Amino acid sequence: MTDLSTARQATRLDAIGGHFDPWLLGISCALACVGVVMVGSASIGVADGHDVGPFYFLSRHVVFLALGLVMAVWVMRTELKTIEQHNQWLLLVCFVLLIAVFVPGIGKNVNGARRWLNLGVSNFQAVEAVKLLYIVWLASYLKRYSEEVTATWGAMLKPIGVAVGLVVLLLLQPDFGSSSLILAVTAGMLVLGGVNMPRMFGPVLIGLPVLAIVAIAEPYRVTRLTSFLDPWQDPFKTGYQLTNALMAVGRGEWIGVGLGASVQKLSYLPEAHTDFILAVIGEEFGFLGVCTVVALYAGLAGRAFWLGLKCVEMRRHFAGYCAFGIALWMSLQSFVSIGVNLGLLPTKGLTLPMISYGGSSVIMTCAALGLLLRVSYELDRAQRQVARVRNEATPSPAGSPSSSPSPTAPAPTSMPASQSKRSGDVRGTSRLRQRVEPTLGRIA
Repeated sequence: MTDLSTARQATRLDAIGGHFDPWLLGISCALACVGVVMVGSASIGVADGHDVGPFYFLSRHVVFLALGLVMAVWVMRTELKTIEQHNQWLLLVCFVLLIAVFVPGIGKNVNGARRWLNLGVSNFQAVEAVKLLYIVWLASYLKRYSEEVTATWGAMLKPIGVAVGLVVLLLLQPDFGSSSLILAVTAGMLVLGGVNMPRMFGPVLIGLPVLAIVAIAEPYRVTRLTSFLDPWQDPFKTGYQLTNALMAVGRGEWIGVGLGASVQKLSYLPEAHTDFILAVIGEEFGFLGVCTVVALYAGLAGRAFWLGLKCVEMRRHFAGYCAFGIALWMSLQSFVSIGVNLGLLPTKGLTLPMISYGGSSVIMTCAALGLLLRVSYELDRAQRQVARVRNEATPSPAGSPSSSPSPTAPAPTSMPASQSKRSGDVRGTSRLRQRVEPTLGRIA
C-alpha cells in the first residue's frame, strides 16, 4: 500500500510543471525588438558603402534572430540534467572550435584576425559558442567540486588553468576583448561558487600584470589606449572612431533627433551597426534612449543573479551557477560595449548582446537566454513541487474528516548514507564527507 501511495504522489509531483520567468522573457523580447529597429536604422549607411540594398543587413539580422529563436526554444525544452551530463564534451568542443579557426579551409581571416569559421553560407565566430559552452562546463565543475574549490589549491587552479588555455588560443587569433571577458567570468563564478578569497588573490595578482604586458605588446593596442585618453588629439586617425561616437552621443542631447535621423551613421561612424550601435541610439533617442538600454541590461543581469541565488538556496547548484555565469557574461559585455561608446573605456571588439548586428553573436546570445529561461522554469517547478509536498504534509485539525493519514502522503523514511549517495542525494564527487555550502564570495 505504501509503495502504491508513493507512486501516486510521485506521479502527481512529476505532473507539476513550471513557468518561465516573465521578467526575463519580457526583457529578452524588448532587447530583440530594439536590436531589429536599430540595426535597420544604423545599417543603411553601411549598406550603401558596401553597394548592397538598404535593408541587406536588417534582413540578415532577422534571419539570424529567427535561427537564434529556434536555438533558444530547443534549449528551453531541454532538461538541465541532460545538459549537465555532457559537460566534459562541451569543454572539448570549446578547444576544438578555437583550434579549428587556424585550420586552412575551415578558418577565415577577416581584417587581420582569424576568429571565424567558414560555414559556406555565412561565417561563424567560434568564441561566441565558446562563451556559453565554457560557462556550462564551469557550472558543472563548481557543482561537483565546490568543497574542494573552497578547501584546496588544486581544485581552484584547475578551472583557472582551463581558462588560461582558452585565452592563449584567443590571443593567437588575436582577440584580447574576449580573452579578458572569459577570465573575468571565471573569476566571478569562482567567487560566487565559494572559493577562498585570500587564496584567490594570488592568481589575480599574477594575472593582472600579465594582461597588462599583453595589452601593450601590440602597437595597435597601445594606440587604442593612448587615443582613448585624448581622442581629440588626432581626430582623423587614431581617435576617429571615438570622436565620431562622442559627436553622435552629444548631438542626441536629451530626447534625440528622431529614429532614422542620425547623421553620424552615414559613413562617418565606423561599425555603426555593430560595435558603435549605442552611439546611434544616443543620437536618435538621446539620453533617455541610452538610459532605457542600460536599464534593460541592468534588469536582465539583476534578474539572472536573483534566479541564481534562489537556485543555490534550493540546492540546485548547477542551475544557479549557470545563471550566475550568464549574468556575468551579459553584464560585463554590455558594460564594456556601453563604456566604449561613451568614451569611458578603450575601444574593444565587443558588441551589445541582442542589439548589435551579428550572426554568431545573436544566435548564441539567444541560446544563452534560452538556458536562463530554462533555469527559471525548473526553479519555479521545484518551488511548486516543494509547496505541494508541504501542503500535503501539514496535519489537519483534530476531528476533521481529513485528520486521518493521507494515503498519498507517506511518512519520510531514513536512508543509509551509502544508498543516498548512490541514488544521487549526495551532490558531486567530493571526497570530503562534510558538505560545505558556497559562501557566494563572503570571506569566512
